[in-house]
Amino acid sequence: MDFSFTEEQRLLRESVRKLMQKHAPPDYVRRHDRERTYPEDLYRAFVDAGLLALPFPEEYGGAGGSLLDMAIVAEEIAHVSADLVMAYTGNIFCGLNLLRKASEEQKRYWLPKLIAGEIKFSISMSEPDAGSDIGAMRTSAVRDGNQWVIDGQKIWASTAGAPNNVINLYVKTDPKAHYRQGLSLFLVDNDTPGLSLRKLDMLGRRATGTYELAFDHVRVPPDRLVGGENKGWDVVMSGLQVERATSCAGNVGAAQGVVDLALQYAKDRKQFGRPIGANQAIAHMLADMATEVEAARTLMWRAAWMVSTGQDALREITMAKLFTSETYVKIASQGMQVLGGFGYSAEFDMERHFRDSRAATIAAGTSQIQRNLIASLMGLKVQ
Repeated sequence: MDFSFTEEQRLLRESVRKLMQKHAPPDYVRRHDRERTYPEDLYRAFVDAGLLALPFPEEYGGAGGSLLDMAIVAEEIAHVSADLVMAYTGNIFCGLNLLRKASEEQKRYWLPKLIAGEIKFSISMSEPDAGSDIGAMRTSAVRDGNQWVIDGQKIWASTAGAPNNVINLYVKTDPKAHYRQGLSLFLVDNDTPGLSLRKLDMLGRRATGTYELAFDHVRVPPDRLVGGENKGWDVVMSGLQVERATSCAGNVGAAQGVVDLALQYAKDRKQFGRPIGANQAIAHMLADMATEVEAARTLMWRAAWMVSTGQDALREITMAKLFTSETYVKIASQGMQVLGGFGYSAEFDMERHFRDSRAATIAAGTSQIQRNLIASLMGLKVQ
């Protein structure tokens, strides 16, 4: 098992690092967090650098890269901001689902537009009464002549309000069937008549944004149905492991960002005539933080490597999602302690990491759901 990077991947990591230094310096990140505005110019920099093209085949305008390339990019972006990484990964998740399940005509229409930055993609599944319990989903699509009519409500829709965004919307198309046989995926422009969006006032991850969506007789043509009627569950499952691998990379990158901030502060901040990092209590805390992040990184890369080589990595990727997300939360809390009062100030990036980290153990499957799945894979029947 070889986790070493190719020369091209090392250059990719360095180029993304430089891109973030140039286009997302601390003042930029703080401003978008404070003003709750989508980082459109940073997204354009992603497009211009070819990062959106990375995992897609050349025949659709892509670069023919791998999951490991995506994880490298996600880790580097998240090192600066766990919020801003959603401007990259959310698009990729949805685009890869189309690559796997859309018709050839749909792929040739949508994927070049995504890669060129003409559109964005976001996913919407959760509802006020249907989060982890997908079977409780109530938003529906029914046929009306040659169109589909969508009614219902969604919530926790990340980046849904971004400019030129197309929402990858999961709805019930057969209310009598089990959810695995009754879901469908539709592509809905976020400015479609009958659709209203409300940006929610969240604790963290404020720039890319989290939205509530209301569908009131929203009409979409039949070519916006992806993967076939009542085949939405197949689309979801086809991309689950890739989605979680990239999410894990984001958690690791963000946690490493916290360690780096705390370490630099411990070297610079002097109390009682010496740097606070010279105190064993602080030094040992930082040593533990660095060790836990490295353990999370190793778990993430092993899972990502398994997925990239075509192995079934459900167990490993679920463990990685659990561990990396909880590591980010824990490390962000410890980073706040190292910085003390300065960590609590909005003038320092640590408090943003503290806020942003709390979503890690909730989004893309809660820690409790991950533990249930791991236990079931161990042969335990969890009630």
